[in-house]
Amino acid sequence: MTPSLLRRWRTRVRWRLLTLTSVPILVTLLGMLGLTLYWTLNYSWQNLLSRVRADLGVAHQALRVEQEHQSDLLAHLRDSWAFQQRLRQAPESLDGWLDEPAQRWPLDGVRQRRDVALDALPKAARDRLRLGAPVTQFAIWSPEQLAAFNPALVEQARVGEERRGLMSLSWVPVLGPNGRLLGILEGGALINRDGELVDRLRDQVFVPGTLPEGESGAVTFFLGDLRVSTNVPADSARGGGRALATQVSAPVRRQVLEQGVSWVDRAWVHDAWAVSGYEPLRDLHGHAIGMLYVGFPEWPFVRTYLVNLLELGSGVALLLLISGLLVYRGARDLFSPIEQIHRVVRATRRQQEARIGPLGLDPAHELAQLGRQFDAMLDLLAERNREIAGAAEALEGKVAARTLSLHQKTAELEEHIRMLTEAREQLLISEKLAALGELCAGVAHEINNPLAVILGNMELLKLELGEAAAPVSDEIELVLTQVDRIRAITRSLLQYSRPGDYETPPVWQHLGPIVQESLTLVGATLRQQSIALECQLSASAPIEADRQQLLQVMVNLLVNAAHAIARRREQRGEGGRIVVSTRDWREQGALRGAEIRVQDDGCGIEPALLQRIFEPFFTTRANGTGLGLALSHRIVSRWGGELSVESVPGQGSCFTVRLQSRASHEPGEAQGHADAWRLGLGGEEAAP
Repeated sequence: MTPSLLRRWRTRVRWRLLTLTSVPILVTLLGMLGLTLYWTLNYSWQNLLSRVRADLGVAHQALRVEQEHQSDLLAHLRDSWAFQQRLRQAPESLDGWLDEPAQRWPLDGVRQRRDVALDALPKAARDRLRLGAPVTQFAIWSPEQLAAFNPALVEQARVGEERRGLMSLSWVPVLGPNGRLLGILEGGALINRDGELVDRLRDQVFVPGTLPEGESGAVTFFLGDLRVSTNVPADSARGGGRALATQVSAPVRRQVLEQGVSWVDRAWVHDAWAVSGYEPLRDLHGHAIGMLYVGFPEWPFVRTYLVNLLELGSGVALLLLISGLLVYRGARDLFSPIEQIHRVVRATRRQQEARIGPLGLDPAHELAQLGRQFDAMLDLLAERNREIAGAAEALEGKVAARTLSLHQKTAELEEHIRMLTEAREQLLISEKLAALGELCAGVAHEINNPLAVILGNMELLKLELGEAAAPVSDEIELVLTQVDRIRAITRSLLQYSRPGDYETPPVWQHLGPIVQESLTLVGATLRQQSIALECQLSASAPIEADRQQLLQVMVNLLVNAAHAIARRREQRGEGGRIVVSTRDWREQGALRGAEIRVQDDGCGIEPALLQRIFEPFFTTRANGTGLGLALSHRIVSRWGGELSVESVPGQGSCFTVRLQSRASHEPGEAQGHADAWRLGLGGEEAAP
């Protein structure tokens, strides 16, 4: 806080009251906002973790169903009549015969094994096999094991430098007539590069509507810490491809593979943060040999949270602004009478004649009563002072007698002259203030005549001097430039500030001739700047508008485009083309009027400035007034039309004017602009 503001805060009751009332509100709102953000963030994050934990459970159950389906197929094959006949009559032919059902079923291979050492298996698996129940497991097979099972799996298992395969296996026991275990019917599928499996699991886990629109979840199988089957895209921004042969992060690897504990948290998945869930895939002995991953992108939820945060912050800021204005307004109404009383007290201390007078309050108000009592006290004091002065004069007259009479008369005369002089000075000041008000009201009109004389004489001076004017040509051009600037400022100021003095109703017009005339008005200037001009006039619908005012809008837009192109040339040495086009304005198939588009390849407008370019007196040009676009927007809006802009910094801008076939305007406004145009007071463009 600057020293002047600090002093005013210390000495002004109004400011201190505003601070004392606003600070508790601010602290309360900020505290509520902080608590809301904390609880919202914590609840949202816990909700996401609960969702991914549930998704991981669904994926686990779906994978278990897939394995049970494998077991059911093998059990159906074992119990089939053809298998049992061959088992009893020609068991040596089973290996070749099993290739045919493996090709028909969603299995990569089926074979009969008699070499399973039951004693080496875990007790739970051993007991299930002896009872005739199937056993499912995950296993890592070497290339030799894959080739022995199905030679085609060797190439499918290759993921980067990894040649081993992650297998989903099912064992179905084959029992003899006496219940003795004869062997095991083994079938399985290679998970490496199995896109159909991960897509099928993803569709079961992430049903439509569970994630934000346009987003999709992912399911991944890991062999160790290497992705061997996934639908995580290779490029999260563009999509497409699968992020195979990539590794999981170190924290996830330690917790899931080394400790055998599931991971549910945010994790860096390939190239983006995701809400992730990992669980270990265990072999028959319970060792973690891989991982199952389920997750979805984190950014859509963060984006939604940020949007909610922005909306909440905007609401709090608006509430603070409204409460501050209400407090300030109330403080002003309360303390304005006190400040008036304070001013009268200070004037009285300086022996000046002053009274509080009416305070604009209810007569029963305490401050109103205080003001009346204070004025009565001042009146009584003035009366007593007058009595004392009269008594002193009488006493002085008796003492001095006749010898001082002339001196007294002279002093009285001088006093009267002094009072008369003061009154005359006050009258002159009042007259000057009134004249200044009239001058301010008429300066925009009256200043054009001397400016025209200055402009004409300067041009005549330049013409008469001829070559002799060369030494001062820059000064002459500077004077002419400043004269044009003054005229533009006065024109724009009057046209914007007094739009309702006169009124001319809009008439039916066609855009083609008006656009052609505006191009003629600025054509010479554009050619001097080497700016190419293209015209595409296709509008056929008539519109209702004032011709001169519409010309003014077009000239403003064209001159703005020329300035934008000149600025880009200064920055990059590029640009030099303006395209003016017209077409019919249709909405939902209905003809509403016609529109004009003025497009340039200039420097463009920064996004932060787009919201302000139609504000009066806003400009980024050193010699601009900031009234051109504001005036154009006001003219078009008064007819019920629209003036909008689209711009890309460094590439150019496009201004669109939409006019209705039947204008709707406020009374008294259209004529004011038309009269300003006839008086030569056209607005100046506002630089983008």
